[in-house]
Amino acid sequence: MRDPFFSPPSSLVKATEPVARSLALQTLPFHVHEILPAFCFYEFVNRVVSPYVSARLAPRTYPHLPRKTKINWNVHFVSMVQSCFINTLALWVIFMDKERNQMDWKERVWGYTGAGGMVQGFAAGYFGWDLWASIKDVDVHGWGALFHAFSALAVSTMGFRPFVNYYGLNFILYELSTPFLNIHWWLDKVGMTGSTTQLVNGIALLTSFGGSRLVWGSYQNFKMYKDIWRAIQTPGELPVPTWLAMGYLLSTTALSFLNFYWFGKMIQAVAKRFERPSDGGGEEKRKR
Repeated sequence: MRDPFFSPPSSLVKATEPVARSLALQTLPFHVHEILPAFCFYEFVNRVVSPYVSARLAPRTYPHLPRKTKINWNVHFVSMVQSCFINTLALWVIFMDKERNQMDWKERVWGYTGAGGMVQGFAAGYFGWDLWASIKDVDVHGWGALFHAFSALAVSTMGFRPFVNYYGLNFILYELSTPFLNIHWWLDKVGMTGSTTQLVNGIALLTSFGGSRLVWGSYQNFKMYKDIWRAIQTPGELPVPTWLAMGYLLSTTALSFLNFYWFGKMIQAVAKRFERPSDGGGEEKRKR
């Protein structure tokens, strides 16, 4: 399936080709016109759209937030916009790209379609912005977020060789849980901790996170490991460089471990918001 986005300007393709050749990213020039606008768009959302919209949707909360919390709020706003957009786009390509759906194991390792590259390009633009935001405000987001942003960008960039571009699109669906995570965070900040709304959203968060990242993600990792191993072991096929296979597998495995770790933290965080306070005084009165 061809890239349904507009064709990249020839001048931009030519300007990108030397970098693409040096990094062995053959399909990068065909999608740089999606990466750069995505990066700029998310920075615009962070600096302009989020402050403007948030101050009107939460006038009693957002303007009075301390610096670090406000930075976090804006990042969650960007994440909300991105996750809704990229999930819709990825699901559309997964269901509509017949060429992709007919790929065998060789094509799942080395194959490429323009539509899949488009999703990868927009995702790489966001992950590039996320890495920039994590570096710029590492005191706010922490080193774990920085490592996650770097790994996500590395994995999405490797797909431009192309390499396991098929699975890169499947991993995008990790973002299905992100809208509920953002809502959960916002409900705390606007004074709705422990509310029925947060309970319903918490159930949706844990269900979507467990389903998309732990179940679906682990299954896709298993399939990807199997295809890469088959490519390495099959003589006469395109060689898979050891550093490339190891780099990709280590990045995706690290992300998987982080997902399991975060899932445990999420269960604790959601449960904590609905714990009943100890009624020690009441018990004492009843005994008397």
